[in-house]
Formats: sequence, structure tokens, C-alpha cells
Amino acid sequence: MDPNRLMLLKWGATLLVGLAFGAFGWQIIHTIQSSAGAYSESMSENTARQFEDLFLFIPAKKIADIGRAAAAALFLLCFIPLFSLTNYVSTAAGAVLGIFFGSLALMVPSRLVAYLRVRRRRAFNLQLVEALSSMSNALRAGFSINQAFETVVQNGEKPISQEFGVMLQQMRVGMNFYDALQSLDQRVGSEDLTLVVTAIDIARRTGGNLTEIFDKIGMTIRERLRIERRVLTLTAQGRIQGIIVALMPAVLGGVMTVIKPEMMMPFFKSAQGMGAIGLTILLICVGWFFISKIIKIDV
Repeated sequence: MDPNRLMLLKWGATLLVGLAFGAFGWQIIHTIQSSAGAYSESMSENTARQFEDLFLFIPAKKIADIGRAAAAALFLLCFIPLFSLTNYVSTAAGAVLGIFFGSLALMVPSRLVAYLRVRRRRAFNLQLVEALSSMSNALRAGFSINQAFETVVQNGEKPISQEFGVMLQQMRVGMNFYDALQSLDQRVGSEDLTLVVTAIDIARRTGGNLTEIFDKIGMTIRERLRIERRVLTLTAQGRIQGIIVALMPAVLGGVMTVIKPEMMMPFFKSAQGMGAIGLTILLICVGWFFISKIIKIDV
């Protein structure tokens, strides 16, 4: 065969392979951009709306930027130390770990909302006991149920004063009392508040004594909170053990990497080392799942 023709065929094959890889890379970049756009539009807006329910007014764009920045930082933190032009196993492992932890980082805003919601609900339940006592005293003094809620708004602390204030504002703009109570119950998501809302609705329909109902519900909630604190005290050891066991491999691995990098880096860049790390992560997740189920006691 003519050498010139053979050289032309080689260059043509190289060009076709390059075009194929370029098209594949462009498709990946386009998919990532589309996914990032969908992530920014859906997750950030939903998370921003949930933050507003917690009276934390953060722009949706900032929430999306926080998620992307955390994902990029974790991806580079996992990928750069394992990147190698000669060791494809290490490079692939770094990319997989980076994508895994980066995906987890994208869920940081939603997990932060969940944590803040649980903390706010716990504070609301603690304040609800005193609010019920205050409302009961207001009703005994001849106030209406709306005025009793207003006393909590004026004299209560956040978050209960904020939530009751939103309910009263909804009533001022035309929403009826029952719908405002249902909106309050859905917004807070507290089982104790659901009990109060149900009791108020039944009392209004049947003509019950709200002062006695509020006193009994307040006593019930106070006793339940006491039992919950007791349960948390008794299960504290299990929670601490789970946290220590979960963090110990990562802490020991980090310390050994700093002290003996020449020993640990070949381990990280080998297939056996990546398999051991993956198995360790899997066992930690399984152990944490069972520990969380054991120490979780519904009161």
C-alpha cells in the first residue's frame, strides 16, 4: 500500500476518534449543564421556600451557589490526591469518590433545612406548654380565642410568636379561623400542635370548655417532653458510640496519611485499597443504620 495513503488513513482514523471523543465530551458537559440548571431551578426554589417557612429569607441563587461550591470542593478534594496519568485505577477511584461525595454535598441545603426545621419544632413544642397556660388564663379572664392567641404573639418568644402572628395575619386578610389553624398545623408540622388544633376544633363544634382542655393538653405535652428527655439521656451512650465508630476510620486514615504519606498513598492508589475503603464505607453506613434504629424510640 502507498505510504502516503496509509498515513492519510491513520490521520483520518485519528481525526474520527478525536471527533467521537469530542462529541462525547460535549454531550457530557451539556448533560451536566442541563442538570445544574434543573438543580438550580427546582432545588434552590424549594429550599428557599422552606427557609421562608422558617423565617430565614435567603435568596434561591445563593442556596444553589452554596450547594455547587460544596460539591466542587469535595470533588476536587477527593480527585486531586488520587489523580495519576499512569495509574488509571487511582484516577477512576478518585473520580468515583469525588462524584459520590459531591452528590452528597448537593443535598447540604435540604439537610440544613431539615435540621433547622427539627430544631425549630423542638423549640416550638417547649414554648407551646407555656403558651397553652397563657391562653387558658386569658380565656378565664374573659378574652376570646383570637385575643388569647394575640396574648401569645405579644408576650411569647420566637418561634411560637411568629407562627401565631402569621395565623392571625391570615385571619385579618379573610381566611376563616379553622383554615388558619390548619395552615398553622401544616406549616409547623408538630404532633403536639395537631392535638391542640383538633381539640380547639372539637370544642368549637361541641361547645367544650377550652380552658380545661388547654390545661390537660399542656400537662400531657409536659409529661411527654419529660419522657423524651429521659429517653435521650438513656440513649446518649449509643449515639456517641455510633459517632465514634463512624469517624474513627476516617480520622485514623487522615492521621496516617499526614504522618506516613509514603505508606498510605500507594494504598489509596491501588485497587485493593479502594476496595477496602469502599467496603469500610458500606459497613459504616450499615452499622449507623442499625444503631439509629435501635436508639430511635417514639414517645
